[in-house]
Amino acid sequence: MTTNTLIEARDLRKTYQLGGRTAVEALRGVDINIAQGEMVAIMGPSGSGKSTLMHVLGLLHAPDANDGPRPELWFEGRDMTRLSESERTRIRARRMGFVFQSFNLVPTLTVLENVMLACDYAGVKGSTAEAAAENVLRLVDLGDRADHRPAELSGGEQQRIATARALVNRPSLVLADEPTGNLDSMRAAEVLSLMRRFNREYGQTLLLVTHDREVGDACDRVVHMRDGLVADHGVLPVAPPVVALPQTAIPAAA
Repeated sequence: MTTNTLIEARDLRKTYQLGGRTAVEALRGVDINIAQGEMVAIMGPSGSGKSTLMHVLGLLHAPDANDGPRPELWFEGRDMTRLSESERTRIRARRMGFVFQSFNLVPTLTVLENVMLACDYAGVKGSTAEAAAENVLRLVDLGDRADHRPAELSGGEQQRIATARALVNRPSLVLADEPTGNLDSMRAAEVLSLMRRFNREYGQTLLLVTHDREVGDACDRVVHMRDGLVADHGVLPVAPPVVALPQTAIPAAA
């Protein structure tokens, strides 16, 4: 890996068995590089493998190791395919953040408690977690909603809360699956602007799976997928410098 490469993957394959002899080759040998500080969109028609690729890069699923060359998935200089599941879970909790189309907020918890969940998963608790959650809520301009429940917020506000939860642990990588899919155009623009702000001001690397051409246009690069393969890697930009989050956020995990 080069010094500014965050992710380097080779020969990623993933086949799902749907019952009996029916199998779907979601990934058929994907190679991809993501530089530190990039904001990258993954686009393609339904069934092209883009969400599966995000799940594999985000350590939610492991690549298949049979019927081909040994897959490689390097993240922050370590080959994730050689780690135990507990090690992968730890890295996922501390070094990655996730944003999904359906928000995935716990309806019985307050906004502050929803953001603190990510701290808890990363092993950060008590006043340290609360202070970090309050800080990131201020950064997304929702500090005054800390005591509200998700149902009391608009869809755009809920997605901003989900984004705050993904960012609270200062992850080096944020993965978002159709983050604007349930929002109208104005709310989608707000969420996209927020993600771009964190990318530019704080050096977060963002990987967005999307069908929305406007989301792709807002990113540094668009990776196009088709039939389980990368059809076009897009134009590789010069990686921007990595900028640390403010010291009031949770210290980066070791």
